[in-house]
Amino acid sequence: MNMSGVSTVTEFILLSFPCSREIQVLLFMLFFVSYILTLMGNGAIVCAVKLDHRLHTPMYILLANFSFLEICYINTTVPNMLKNFLSETKTISFTACFFQFYFFFSMGITETFLLPLMAFDRYLAICRPLHYPNIMSSHFCMNLVALCWVTAFLCYPVPIYFITQLPFCGPNTIDHFVCDPGPLLALSCIPAPGIELSCSILSSLIIFISFFFILASYTLVLRAVLRVPSAAGRRKAFSTCGSHLAVVSLFYGSIMVMYISPTSGNAAGIQKIVTLFYSSVTPLINPLIYSLRNNDVKAALRKIHMCTKSSQSK
Repeated sequence: MNMSGVSTVTEFILLSFPCSREIQVLLFMLFFVSYILTLMGNGAIVCAVKLDHRLHTPMYILLANFSFLEICYINTTVPNMLKNFLSETKTISFTACFFQFYFFFSMGITETFLLPLMAFDRYLAICRPLHYPNIMSSHFCMNLVALCWVTAFLCYPVPIYFITQLPFCGPNTIDHFVCDPGPLLALSCIPAPGIELSCSILSSLIIFISFFFILASYTLVLRAVLRVPSAAGRRKAFSTCGSHLAVVSLFYGSIMVMYISPTSGNAAGIQKIVTLFYSSVTPLINPLIYSLRNNDVKAALRKIHMCTKSSQSK
């Protein structure tokens, strides 16, 4: 396949985690179990919100969308990574590589948009409780969610198009488990500082603007919570926001290491570990963070479990 007119590379080799065959099989089993648990955990939250009418509020609509996003997110990388653990060639076609690049980054940007939206929802609920039902209606919430998805998927087509136009004449080995911009640009036959800079600026703007929006929202929330006279009220407000802050810390802490400067000289091993953390580990633990700290979600999950057991017994 020749997408640039001068490229001779028709496929890439994703090295993933080079090690002995036995370790590869062990890693396959480990990540397969993690993958199934991630699907089950996030799927349970989506089902709980969908089936329990008490959870049809903006806060839980956002949580369900976030869990659905995590399911989509891991499906951009983990299935191909699992296949590579058992494959001898570990190849991915030129087109599939850039499709993975596009969807992986689009899902990641959607997450950077949904997290500030969730922070904004908490700000309205705590700082503007009387106006909250009128401002953040379910219909308005769904429109904002749709805007996050659409905007995120429109951010990277142009940069990716220009990267595909670079000449890739070999080598074609990517020391990663995902088609990432840093390793891809390093394989180009000619330097592309303009594309590298544009990707870095775009990533930096998205990350920092969304992060500072979250920071500003929770600064206002913290100020409002500290004015609450009762200790019980303060604990409830902090509990409501605590889960989201934990997820924000995990996600932004890792992506800031990676994508402020995609080719800043990070060692390949560090790149893979950090990418693995925010693309596979956080989607696994996010359902635990939300469900263990949220009594409404736990009650809905117990209700679904009881209904399932009752239907099976019949």
